[in-house]
Amino acid sequence: MNEVKSLLQKSGRALKTFGQRLGQALTQLRQNLRRGWRRFLRRFTRWIDPKLEPYRSKPRPKAPTTTDQITPEPYTPASTAELLALLRRTPDSVLTDHERQNIIAAINFPTAKVSDLMLPRADITYVQEDETLGPLTLDRLYRSGFQHFPVQDATGKIIGVIHTAALNHLDTKSTPRAADLIDPELYYLRSDYTLAQALAAFLRTNCFFFLVIDQRSQIVGLLTYQMLIEYLLGTVPSDTFERDTDRAAVAQRQL
Repeated sequence: MNEVKSLLQKSGRALKTFGQRLGQALTQLRQNLRRGWRRFLRRFTRWIDPKLEPYRSKPRPKAPTTTDQITPEPYTPASTAELLALLRRTPDSVLTDHERQNIIAAINFPTAKVSDLMLPRADITYVQEDETLGPLTLDRLYRSGFQHFPVQDATGKIIGVIHTAALNHLDTKSTPRAADLIDPELYYLRSDYTLAQALAAFLRTNCFFFLVIDQRSQIVGLLTYQMLIEYLLGTVPSDTFERDTDRAAVAQRQL
């Protein structure tokens, strides 16, 4: 019995020792597995990262703040038509309608035609050669707003022009006929002249009134220097000063 008891005690101690050693071995194995797994993950990550880089989503750019605004590229018109469209879209706080029209007129001036600006023949105010320049006739001429009036003979042919300056100096006691005040010198422009060519003609002749003809020599309208200035400036400058021949008056004039 003692031998059996002793054998059981030894077996228990041996089993306990085996259990302890097995537990230690398992603990060591777990630790080794963790270290090995971590090493594997690090190596795998270093290998896979470059291969995945092309497929990663790029970060969105940060929206500009008030202190970091993106300056847009300035718009540059590629043609005259685009420039004119840009001028028409320009707000009134930058350009007034008057300034905008002046710029557009200056841009179009070299190519615009006399026919675009002239007064058509049907709208011309004529004076008849034998017409008496009484109050009714003068009122009709002044209300037209023009300063030059073509004069027709009995056949309807234009034989000259009357200037407003001549009418301003009429004696109120007399009623002359139109024939008495005719300036027989006439100048002509062709309807397909550019306005630049028309301006050159005004300056070349020192004349302020032109009859406009077509290529068949038929009168189709008229153009005045005042109309040309109004086209370019939008309005005709006015000035009540009338002593331009008085040297002292010009020198002493208060502006």
